Amino acid sequence: MWQLDSRIHHYGWGSETALPAFLGREADGRPWAEAWYGAHPLAPSTLETGQGLDAAIAADPRALLGDAVARTFEGRLPYLLKVIAPQRPLSLQVHPTREHARESFAAEDAAGLALDSPLRNYRDDNHKPEMLIALTRFTALCGFRTPRRAAGLLEGLGTDLTDRLHHLLVHNPTAHGMRAAFRTLVSSSMRPSAGAVAEVVAACRARGDSGASPSPRIDHIVTLLADHHPADPGVVAALLLNPVTLQPGEAMFVPAGALHAYLHGVGLEVMASSDNVLRAGLTDKRIDAEEMLQCVSVAAAPPLRVAPEHQSTATVAYYAPVDDFELSITTLEDRPGIPPRHRLRGGGPRTLLGLSGEVRVESERSRHLLPAGRALFVPASDGQLRAGGTGRFAQASVP
Repeated sequence: MWQLDSRIHHYGWGSETALPAFLGREADGRPWAEAWYGAHPLAPSTLETGQGLDAAIAADPRALLGDAVARTFEGRLPYLLKVIAPQRPLSLQVHPTREHARESFAAEDAAGLALDSPLRNYRDDNHKPEMLIALTRFTALCGFRTPRRAAGLLEGLGTDLTDRLHHLLVHNPTAHGMRAAFRTLVSSSMRPSAGAVAEVVAACRARGDSGASPSPRIDHIVTLLADHHPADPGVVAALLLNPVTLQPGEAMFVPAGALHAYLHGVGLEVMASSDNVLRAGLTDKRIDAEEMLQCVSVAAAPPLRVAPEHQSTATVAYYAPVDDFELSITTLEDRPGIPPRHRLRGGGPRTLLGLSGEVRVESERSRHLLPAGRALFVPASDGQLRAGGTGRFAQASVP
């Protein structure tokens, strides 16, 4: 068991204060967007020995991952744990399936594109399903509404663009009609002008102010997105999507192909170890709408909320319908001086992240303190864990 240092990403949408406060570090005026705990080759975490977690696993995959995980995932840690803190909306994005990622990554390799090339869409050959557990109130957009519901929100806004979208959905209230409407907004050949987007934003703002909106929340989101990306057609795409609000402890699963954008809050993300993101808008990063349209699912679907299951009086678990990861949160309230006595479920490679207080974690080989904002990597060879103390921590592991 080793202490694990995170890799911090300072993207423009991050909070200047939330992540530094969580990590117990001093804010420096920069946006702190994500803290990564994992072995992804683009930003591997560092063990207390100074070695990168990816290098340590490559040197002895059977000991660190266990035979089954090493065999199934070709000697790689299959999950990536993050703390994410958007202060501004993230990009409108989807993630590819494993099959599409492998094919496209190989094609970009064959074309001679370097991994850090700005022309690349695929940084690895893996899929990227993900699950988000809210640590604070967390808002997002995720998945398409039914065509009829989206048409109802477009009706009456009175702009040329919304009238065209409304016509598409009323006359073809199917996934095909929704794909046509979304393509109208993001395809490079049909992308509406900044003036057309501004007209829709003004209409949503006026409708929201009138008190007669069928969805004041989505009108507010449209104006919020426009504050940050005023000319971006992705602002209008919000009218086609489901708004989501997660309270602390609530969770949402985002499968491959689900269009989504995180808006505001602090959350835990656990995902397949990948950085493949296909963006449709609301970003200064690379946008490839045509590639994204190959991967996006336009089937009407509500956000996939994940209900926590009680493993014990101290632990709740969040299970996703994938083989790459699961996550649990344990809350302990032990008196000082009592040795660790709570057995943690699970084996294989595990990552523990302190959320509050301070707990003591022991295996047969080692013991560590785990305060808030610190992490531990537990190799499969460490076996059973016990924990004690007073605090709360997350455990990411392989099912």
